Amino acid sequence: MALNYKDAGVDKEAGYREVQLIKEHVARTKIPGVLSDIGGFSGLFAPDLTGMEEPVLVSGTDGVGTKLKLAFETDIHDTIGQDAVAMCVNDILCQGAKPLFFLDYIATGKLVPEKMADIVKGVADGCVLAECALVGGETAEMPGFYQDGEYDIAGFCVGIVDKKKILGPDRVKEGDVMIGLPSSGVHSNGFSLVRKIIWDKMNFDKNHREETLEKPLLETLLTPTRIYTKQVMPLIENDLVHACVHITGGGFYENIPRALPEGLGVKVDTDAWKVPEIFNLLQHWGGTSRKEMFSTFNMGVGFLLFIPQDKEEEAIALLKEAGEEPIPLGVIEKSEEKVHLCSID
Repeated sequence: MALNYKDAGVDKEAGYREVQLIKEHVARTKIPGVLSDIGGFSGLFAPDLTGMEEPVLVSGTDGVGTKLKLAFETDIHDTIGQDAVAMCVNDILCQGAKPLFFLDYIATGKLVPEKMADIVKGVADGCVLAECALVGGETAEMPGFYQDGEYDIAGFCVGIVDKKKILGPDRVKEGDVMIGLPSSGVHSNGFSLVRKIIWDKMNFDKNHREETLEKPLLETLLTPTRIYTKQVMPLIENDLVHACVHITGGGFYENIPRALPEGLGVKVDTDAWKVPEIFNLLQHWGGTSRKEMFSTFNMGVGFLLFIPQDKEEEAIALLKEAGEEPIPLGVIEKSEEKVHLCSID
């Protein structure tokens, strides 16, 4: 018997159908500079370098991790793409870079066009929020490699910043204030611990509900990662920021030191905001220490800004104009201890 690609588990027709289904989502992300359409061998982008003395390209790549297991369990796939975008664009934002374009990579055992289109819809939603273009991607059908119904997604983004405006520890000074921006929930980190708590310890099923949560538990946990481009770029453009921190895996203790120079630290006022209920529940169910929670999760604060003290009022005003709820969290001071959480340590 003569074999073909479909006999081996790869359905080319399904791939063609997926391309048709995602065209409208890709089109929503088109911004000035995009020179190519979906279907080519690569994506083309011509950046506007007006006003830049030394343009520097800034890149970032990441995935969504084991949060995907919740998408498989619930069959909800239209939010996970935003997570992939957020994990990349929020990282390059920390260097002061304006996101330009994004590419995704989705690998699965069996290609289901409608499911893939849902994933790409989430990617496109994220790109719109990040004000960047989805210029390309790849969907790989790999029979025998992934379990039925499962897939993986990763992303890659490129942004641009003038060299003299690159943010980082070298800009941070004693007396700078640290301002937090709220998260939308757990975002995309710590899900190995989340799954250990809700499935292995508590044995919850996929429909579990809590009276204190507006949505079923898994839907609450699938809330996509916030993207902070629109809120933060105006501050960067007005030279109101010295450094930024994206609170991802490792929580406060691992991420804040990445933006601090030697000899400086910060006392974080953990009473300055109300920790979202989902974190309180996870801590209670897991019997997890408060310090471990702040070492793993964002605890309701997804992004941090280090602002010059004399620019604090202006920065807060701009953030509020953007619909943000800025949270003053502490002041940078001389210290050998990088991070001290006042009501915990």
